[in-house]
Amino acid sequence: MNSIFDPRYLTRNILIGMTLGGAIGVVLNQMGATPDNPGFIAGELFQFIGDIFVRSLQVLVVPLVLLSLIVGTASLDDVRKLGRIGVKTLIFYIGTTAVAISIAMLMAVLFRAGSGFELNLETAFSVKESPGLREVLTNVFPKNPFASMAEGNMLQVIVFAILFGISMCLAGAPGQRVLDLARDLNEVVMKLVVVLMIAAPFGVLALVGKTFAIQGFGTIAALGQYFLLVLGALLIHAFMTYGILLKVFTGLSPLRFFKQMRRVQLFAFSTASSNATLPLNLENAQHNLGVNRSIGSFTIPLGATINMDGTAIMQGVATVFISTALGVELGIQGYLMVILTATLASVGTAGVPGVGLVMLAMVFQQVGLPLEAIGVIMGVDRLLDMVRTAVNVTGDAIVSTIVAKSEGEFSQEIFDAEEPQWEERTLVPTKVGRL
Repeated sequence: MNSIFDPRYLTRNILIGMTLGGAIGVVLNQMGATPDNPGFIAGELFQFIGDIFVRSLQVLVVPLVLLSLIVGTASLDDVRKLGRIGVKTLIFYIGTTAVAISIAMLMAVLFRAGSGFELNLETAFSVKESPGLREVLTNVFPKNPFASMAEGNMLQVIVFAILFGISMCLAGAPGQRVLDLARDLNEVVMKLVVVLMIAAPFGVLALVGKTFAIQGFGTIAALGQYFLLVLGALLIHAFMTYGILLKVFTGLSPLRFFKQMRRVQLFAFSTASSNATLPLNLENAQHNLGVNRSIGSFTIPLGATINMDGTAIMQGVATVFISTALGVELGIQGYLMVILTATLASVGTAGVPGVGLVMLAMVFQQVGLPLEAIGVIMGVDRLLDMVRTAVNVTGDAIVSTIVAKSEGEFSQEIFDAEEPQWEERTLVPTKVGRL
């Protein structure tokens, strides 16, 4: 019984939760659960448990990103080093996104995605209007950092945290005192992450159970070709593209990396939320991958906001799938336009609610495809979103490892450790002196 609440068994417990949730969900689906009428267990009980679990993790996102970036930025000391790391990180994030959508579109073209599919555009669908370029660039900069934190506008929080960290570097002794306080607060937040991981298997069971209960396998069968192509492109990008990048730029073993990432990937898959996975990814990067905190605290929160390789893959396959089903010939110029638009949109629309749909709408508008067609493929999006999230967080960790290795801020000993390091820490509170 104690092993259920032992952080050392987190991976096993999450797998058990996923398996039980999937099995219960399939049974509920066979008993008649639907999106419109999910029933008490899926619609009330699982919804309740899942919402509480995700909320408990999301409440950590703003303080964790803020403190991590402030500590990471201020710890670099040299502003020029910060600029170098920032440029490297952005190049890798944007580059991997371009590669991701290229792979997706190539696979979709080779397998003639959408051929023979009867497209019904009577499905009602609306998406928030995509913002203009000027609005996107302006909204990156906060006018009130406290409002940005309250609204969860992560791009603005990131910009404020980086500027605050830079000012701490330049402030000398006062900046160092603030940095010490920020480090202590960051440690407390990280400890809270470990505490919340106890509830992870139960939250995972509820989230996966609800998804399978209302989706079932009938929806997948109707869009089987699209589903399998997106899934295949996601797996190729996750294991081949990332594996090659890691080997070429660091010489590290991709197999070892993926072994050290397995609990983060499982957690991301089950929650389908990059923000909810952010605390665990940060912890794992430092204690299992060997990424120095000064690097990981900067690259991983940034990646959780702007790195959307999984979403880009969905956009690539969806664009080819819908254009083929409608008999619209995009041509080489159209394909290049999709790649460019999706790559830039992954950064520009990162702070927009419903970012995946906004990005896809931008791509469709650019090549002249009807927005109503988005509603056709949304039936299987929830299941694919789970895989996309796992790919996204893997990309964040890969780039963080590459940047850390290039800057000499990497521990080979931690990376090669057979047993996970952070899970060995107990939840027994340390003694605190009394006033």
